[in-house]
Amino acid sequence: MLAEAVILGAVAQVSLLLAGLVATWVTVPTRVIGAMAGFGAGAILSAATFDLTDQAEALGGLELSVWLLVGALVFVVGDALVERMFAGAGDSGDAMGIVVGSVVDGIPESLIFGIGIAAGTPVSIGFLAAVLISNVPQALAPSADLVRAGWSRGRLALMWGGVVLACGLAAGLGYALTQLDPSLTGDRMAALAAGGLIAMLTNSLMPFAFERGGAQAGVWTVVGFAVAVAPSIG
Repeated sequence: MLAEAVILGAVAQVSLLLAGLVATWVTVPTRVIGAMAGFGAGAILSAATFDLTDQAEALGGLELSVWLLVGALVFVVGDALVERMFAGAGDSGDAMGIVVGSVVDGIPESLIFGIGIAAGTPVSIGFLAAVLISNVPQALAPSADLVRAGWSRGRLALMWGGVVLACGLAAGLGYALTQLDPSLTGDRMAALAAGGLIAMLTNSLMPFAFERGGAQAGVWTVVGFAVAVAPSIG
């Protein structure tokens, strides 16, 4: 079962790696990058509201709010560190903000997968679909900019592969912790992930989408939301 948790955690995020590598083979027009980023923003908004926050509502209003804020702070601090590392790097700095969001999103999600498997709770198909759908543009859009900034295929593969591996290990950790403490739930991690995602949408992905896709990015955001939300309410 531990192996199942690790595999599920990695497989759920492997689309980050695959989509990121596509950007090294295909030249993606700037407008298309903006549309994809908008689509991803909509899918992420669906996951944060209809899946993650919904899962965490058992915490109660106050504790839910606290963990949302913790998630936002984790993203903001991580993003600030990355901006300092890539200061003056132009598009690389902007794109890496979205990568930070992928990590802040993926690690708690994977912990939730591992906890769910250990507790015998099936992973929501709507949640899993939202993760898979949002990962594609979430990785492809910044990867296209990083390729333009001179990143090699190997460097991109190492970065996204590291994220996927970390998510697989996080799922295994969630499983192991639940074996030690059967009362453990993924509620807090769900709220943390939701807070980090909402902060990332405001600070990185939505501005990124509008800058590259113009007014059409808003339409694509609604399309992404509609596609991702369908399994959750259908």
